[in-house]
Amino acid sequence: MKVKCDQGGIEKALEIIKHGGIAVFPTDTVYGIGCNPYNNEAVKKIYDIKSRDISKPLPILTYSTEIAEKIVVIDEFTKKIVTKFWPGPLTIILKLIDNDLKKSLFLNEKIAIRVPNHKCTLEILKGCNFLVGTSANISGHPSFTNPDECFRNLKNYDIFVDGGTITSKAESTIIEIENEKINILREGSLTKEEILEK
Repeated sequence: MKVKCDQGGIEKALEIIKHGGIAVFPTDTVYGIGCNPYNNEAVKKIYDIKSRDISKPLPILTYSTEIAEKIVVIDEFTKKIVTKFWPGPLTIILKLIDNDLKKSLFLNEKIAIRVPNHKCTLEILKGCNFLVGTSANISGHPSFTNPDECFRNLKNYDIFVDGGTITSKAESTIIEIENEKINILREGSLTKEEILEK
């Protein structure tokens, strides 16, 4: 099922996600695929659709820093970073304090999380707080910014939210912070210099 990124489409997507379905949706970087992160069966489906190894943890998206703090630890140094770059293309590996998510997402102590800067995604997240948010592609293949290409090439999801073509330099940059030192795990839309700029 393909829907527009309007109120009706977003409501339909939320209904499907709530009932364990898989959604493909636009973000500020690439098209993403996601589900309710607390639904273990839905999480397994995403691994299957992407042919992704179960040992590779799935990142999640959330609506705001305040909501993120319900499941992860954000210290003062990290808060300065997220205040500057969220919503935006910065994914941060943080300490996970939600034991239910540890089980459903096959995680130990940490999770990759970000707040995307895309009106449509944020509207969906406003209705569900958290979404698995990984690129909507087969693992190892290029990500999609064109909705038609993504729609043609990906199979077995339940709903496709068409937000038009995404104009983005790259995927999100992934960082981990230890003792106030920023480690870049994947450089994407943001460079280390941009992150470290005061």
